[in-house]
Amino acid sequence: MESNSSSPNTIPVFSTLASPFDENSDSNRKPLSLWPGMYHSPVTNALWETRSKIFETLLDPPIHAPPQSQLLTKKPSESRTSILYNFSTDFILREQYRDPWNEVRIGKLLEDLDALAGTISVKHCSDVDSMTRPLYLVTASVDKMVLKEPISVDTDLKMVGAVIWVGFSSIEIQLDVIQPANGSSDPSESVALTANFIFVARDYKTGKAAPVNRLCPETEAEKLLYEASEVRNNLRKRKRGGDRKEIENGGVNRLEELLAEGRIFCDMPALADRDTILLKDTRLENSLICQPQQRNIHGRIFGGFLMLRAFELAFSTAYAFAGLMPSFLEVDHVNFLRPVDVGDFVRFKSCVLYTEHENTDQPLINVEVVAHVTRPEQRSSEVSNRFYFTFTVRPEAKVTNTQFRIRKVVPATEEEARRVLERMDADHQQSCVPTNEHLVEKN
Repeated sequence: MESNSSSPNTIPVFSTLASPFDENSDSNRKPLSLWPGMYHSPVTNALWETRSKIFETLLDPPIHAPPQSQLLTKKPSESRTSILYNFSTDFILREQYRDPWNEVRIGKLLEDLDALAGTISVKHCSDVDSMTRPLYLVTASVDKMVLKEPISVDTDLKMVGAVIWVGFSSIEIQLDVIQPANGSSDPSESVALTANFIFVARDYKTGKAAPVNRLCPETEAEKLLYEASEVRNNLRKRKRGGDRKEIENGGVNRLEELLAEGRIFCDMPALADRDTILLKDTRLENSLICQPQQRNIHGRIFGGFLMLRAFELAFSTAYAFAGLMPSFLEVDHVNFLRPVDVGDFVRFKSCVLYTEHENTDQPLINVEVVAHVTRPEQRSSEVSNRFYFTFTVRPEAKVTNTQFRIRKVVPATEEEARRVLERMDADHQQSCVPTNEHLVEKN
């Protein structure tokens, strides 16, 4: 039967996203296949559009154009960028970010934070010479992300960030999510979330580490932020390759103590503590094929999308483990170990690594999510990302369940025990390093 598009029974379908090209667009602009995917949030799309405009003059030279010959010295204010979510007046935008509790979806916020950090790193590394080739900037890690207050979806929200430290080829960006607190006029009390991203620069042609523009902090607050970042960077260098050695030299007893309880579960399950559970019994998993709509401006899968998927699996893991609705507290660390490409088969595997009961009003659930790029044809699987999240239980959920308790998680194998100890030690070392906020407040 011949179809008739003008028939009243035919419903036409149109794109709900604006085209990256306007009617007067330059024919020399990048082809549509090279633009970022069309899946992302309105904020992420706006940031990438801004970043692409910066790059349009930079990408005109061929890839064989010479690299930047002289590094520039820039101020933090030159990379500072902010975005505003008009939740109070834009009802469609509000609906795109709403979660079931009338708060902002943390997973979508992770996407936007990664996109903003990337835009800031591009600003810092941009060269005034349009005849040099640009740098290839990628997310290396998220050092820390702390939620201080629940973020309402009914009140306008501001996200602001700037470069606070640079190394030879690495850049640290601090981001603040700001939402006015009820009845407070103090800007410091309005910071609902802070995050620190580490980006690294690579040469587009060789793929090797490339030097980035220098940073000259001006204000006293900027100098303190730089000093705190320097301390954290030195700590990261000392930790590389040293975690396992420390456990082997001084943590044998801790390892054995962890394994002792797990052995009871494995060898004498009827006698095991009912308030304890094996780590392997907390696992969840999901998989996906990475689609073109999820690519970034470099044509690879957007790191913010991977963080969103990891967060939502971690949330589900904490929910299934606790038996009550969890509440997000922190992203403890994220490692971006290998790039993920369009068409890759990615498996996310999660588990509760350990729990903490020191504060009975706010027990902590520490969740690990590991992303694997799996290639069935080659019978191979490689870890691309590691994510670590901390949750507690929503206070209103505990009120309705007076029998609520968080179980202790124990490993059954030496490999699991090592992972737990390494994460505990990393969290302890991180807590001993003064944060940017604490240094600024002390000053």
